[in-house]
Amino acid sequence: MNTPYPFTAVVGMDDLRLALVLNAVSPAVGGVLVRGEKGTAKSTAVRALSALLPELAVVPGCRFSCDPAAPDAGCPDGPHGSEPGVSRPARMVELPVGASEDRLVGALDIERALAEGVKAFEPGLLADAHRGVLYVDEVNLLHDHLIDVLLDAAAMGASYVEREGVSVRHAARFLLVGTMNPEEGELRPQLLDRFGLTVEVAASREPEQRVEVVRRRLAYDDDPAAFAARWAGEETALRERIVAARALLPEVRLGDTALLRIAATCAAFEVDGMRADIVMARTAAALAAWAGRTDVHAEDVRRAALLALPHRRRRNPFDAPGLDEDKLDDTLGQFENEVEDGSDGSGEEENGNGGDDDPDNGPGNGGPDGSGGGGTPPEPEPQPDPVAPERPEGTDTPRESAPDQDDTPVEAEPRPQPQGAGAGAREQSAVRAAEPFRTKALSVPGLGEGAAGRRSRARTEHGRTTGARTPRSVLTSLHLSATVRAAAPHQRARGRSGPGLVVRRDDLRQATREGREGNLVLFVVDASGSMAARRRMSAVKGAVLSLLLDAYQRRDKVGLVTFRGKEAEVALPPTSSVDAAAARLESLPTGGRTPLAAGLLKAHDVLRVERMRDPARRPLLLVVTDGRATGGPGPVALAERAARLHAAEGTASVVVDCESGPVRLGLAGSLATALGGAAITLDELRADSIAGLVRDVQRDMRADAQRGGAQRDVHRTVQRDAQQPDTAAGTAARTAAAASTAAGNGRTRRAA
Repeated sequence: MNTPYPFTAVVGMDDLRLALVLNAVSPAVGGVLVRGEKGTAKSTAVRALSALLPELAVVPGCRFSCDPAAPDAGCPDGPHGSEPGVSRPARMVELPVGASEDRLVGALDIERALAEGVKAFEPGLLADAHRGVLYVDEVNLLHDHLIDVLLDAAAMGASYVEREGVSVRHAARFLLVGTMNPEEGELRPQLLDRFGLTVEVAASREPEQRVEVVRRRLAYDDDPAAFAARWAGEETALRERIVAARALLPEVRLGDTALLRIAATCAAFEVDGMRADIVMARTAAALAAWAGRTDVHAEDVRRAALLALPHRRRRNPFDAPGLDEDKLDDTLGQFENEVEDGSDGSGEEENGNGGDDDPDNGPGNGGPDGSGGGGTPPEPEPQPDPVAPERPEGTDTPRESAPDQDDTPVEAEPRPQPQGAGAGAREQSAVRAAEPFRTKALSVPGLGEGAAGRRSRARTEHGRTTGARTPRSVLTSLHLSATVRAAAPHQRARGRSGPGLVVRRDDLRQATREGREGNLVLFVVDASGSMAARRRMSAVKGAVLSLLLDAYQRRDKVGLVTFRGKEAEVALPPTSSVDAAAARLESLPTGGRTPLAAGLLKAHDVLRVERMRDPARRPLLLVVTDGRATGGPGPVALAERAARLHAAEGTASVVVDCESGPVRLGLAGSLATALGGAAITLDELRADSIAGLVRDVQRDMRADAQRGGAQRDVHRTVQRDAQQPDTAAGTAARTAAAASTAAGNGRTRRAA
């Protein structure tokens, strides 16, 4: 077994270590989400936590880790008697990104079902993680169907399995820890809210600290066992302190003032729901227990807010998580004058630091003896410590930008233009995008086999079962009933004598399922002078931003190609980080000529490379332009030739027509025809506009039907009277019929 890197040997990352320790003290806090750039030892720190967790008492032989003091009445391995429990270390179960749903929740034991004819349940990773830690590396890349299962289990504390004739429910309460690189895409809001705390980590810029990181890592790689032995004392002391804090936690009191501070903070930052309040309360209590106190102080509430609220505050999908510390201090400061006698009935002092509340003044972190006692520090602000939250040097706010901070993009410096560039050639500064909106659903036609997502129809490993087939290679998802039907006719010939079926390899059938896939959405955006009117370009950017929001929700990869002046450039290579595309779009300058053909050719090169990297992911080309082209002989014809390259390869494409004004040339429609795709206007791109158009058409059709019914009634009356040749009514009716026919002919000519 590999020797894990010691937790106390991790250099820096104070917030991360504090958040992990608090979850070890109080698993009810709900886990940690670790966000950070690559190579910052996120996984190393998380895996080191498992050695610090106290041992568990479990029922002997129970596959679901039942507590002998309070066994689960519905445990599939139960009922359990009163036999004494056995101790074992707490488990850290890793969920691979490519895991199947069967491996996560468990499934029918196929071997026993076919060989013995019995229904037996084979537990999955959720059962293994019960009362332990479930760790998901690169959690933002986890497939949606697995995220849905995690959400259900985290919400109910149990896993329900209903499949292949098996109906099982077992307890699944675990500490959820995830790590992610934001450059590779964001998490769904529902899963984001399930993490109790979040921390942002980054590599230190201090040379001395970086040297220490390298020195310790090299020493560990040379001799892991000897390196771990050097830190054994600190590891043991920290483990004992966690056990002591766990024992003290039930005695911690949350006074009314602390609860009011928590509620006011959550309300001030407009977080959704009540989970943030509950998590803050549990985190503040854990901080007090970690400091060896039974009272929650103001500083505990502040630290809890910095850990529990950044990923919950109301924000746009492309905003980086963060918390305005000045606003937080103002919100908490309003309670200082209300505490008149220094206590709210729970022993809390006015300055919020009535005891040694530094949660990091303990073993392995440069503290004294880890007893947690001590008097009131002279200053209300905690002293710097290896596990305490740390601000960047020379600043008063965290590295993340505040939500109300002015984020106006810096205008691009104008580039010198060649002589004779013509009107519209001068580069203009970047403009802000208009307010995004919900877009019409765009998809790739046909049935793909790409990565799971939410855009286009595809054959997937997970989704609704549509049939069965003979497996081409390795069987990944058994279609049980089809397998039984294939094997049943041969049982007598195979000499079956027991209760089970005699099944051979050629009887096995693979389940075919249909779901949704994510696509590569490549944006080709016209940033030339013909699109450079500031209000118009703002609307275009708003439309592209709306499409990016749609791609974010549908789990697509995105890329951005822009063209202006004399050439096209790849502003963003295909990536899962829609945030990066939004940032590049926001700072996109405009102006110059319109090399439309160059943009399409650059997009062709990008798609060619991506087809080699990921041939299963189908592309969707979105060209945002008014269709005009300049530069060189026959620029429009050249652009259409480039468009036909995409059509020849079957690339699904949509042209967003940005042409405006009273004179419309229709060039975007011609470009769409050459691409073999569709053209829609900016107004048609809006989902609400489409719905409104449909409603208007339906209303007009109903009105026409009503008018037509009334006209038919009049017509029948006139025709009946016209059949009376020698009466005044007959003469009048014939005159009215003739007038009605003439009027109808006139309306027909006008409509034509």
